[in-house]
Parts: sequence; structure tokens; C-alpha cells
Amino acid sequence: MTHEKMILAVITTNQQKVAGGAPVFICETKEEMEKVAANLEAILDGIAHELTEELLIIVKH
Repeated sequence: MTHEKMILAVITTNQQKVAGGAPVFICETKEEMEKVAANLEAILDGIAHELTEELLIIVKH
């Protein structure tokens, strides 16, 4: 089974906006959220996409 596109991680400052599926990283501030996303991009070889000011996803293309 191969996955060409998938969500690798979700990073948020609002825990009420997310549930299940991909690993979820809860951050205290937007700055912390952006730092975690940058690190996860490098580690997971993915791309961060901002869905809202309080929600980012890391996607494998």
C-alpha cells in the first residue's frame, strides 16, 4: 500500500479544533506552533500548510 498524499501531523493552539487521525501537536502560542511545524517539515520530509491562524498541517505530497 502506498500513500502519495497524506497528512503527517497537525499542529494547533486550539485543541478543540482537532481530533484523531494524524498525530496532533498542541502548542501554547502561534510562534511555538510555527517552530514545531518547521521542525516537523524537516523531520518528516513534508510541507506545512496553514489552514487557519491556529491550525497547521504537515502534508506529504
